Amino acid sequence: MSDLPLSKEEIQERLGQSAFIELLNLTVLSADPVKQQLVMRAAMRLAFERGRGSGQWHGGPIAAIIDTVGDYALVMLLGRPLPTVNFRVDYLRPAIDTALIVTATVRRGGRLVGVVDGDVKKGRASYWRSAAPPTPRQQDSQASRMPHKGRTR
Repeated sequence: MSDLPLSKEEIQERLGQSAFIELLNLTVLSADPVKQQLVMRAAMRLAFERGRGSGQWHGGPIAAIIDTVGDYALVMLLGRPLPTVNFRVDYLRPAIDTALIVTATVRRGGRLVGVVDGDVKKGRASYWRSAAPPTPRQQDSQASRMPHKGRTR
């Protein structure tokens, strides 16, 4: 086993150990153990389209990509994956005809559970954010600022 933290190249190699993760076609752009941050690029594939010919990303592959990048941010630091026990995504706007840049930042890495925030962007526009579940106080605050609650397609 290699020394920890894992390098960008070691993480890229480990992505190929799963057929499903390989299908996501992720490229590691940076791995920064000091910031506890991992950045990957996901290219659009026809199989990821919401509707044929739309060029719009379906939420399923996006969720899988966020989950994978978040897990590998922990792998970078721990050398092993942790199971996903809770996962939430806010779909803020659709992404059309674009690759996605996913940044995962470890907030807490433990022996059995870790907490990771994930941001999905293209340039400066934020498309989705995945984070630890909000507290009831945060939910009340968010609800008062949002004109619509829930996921829309």
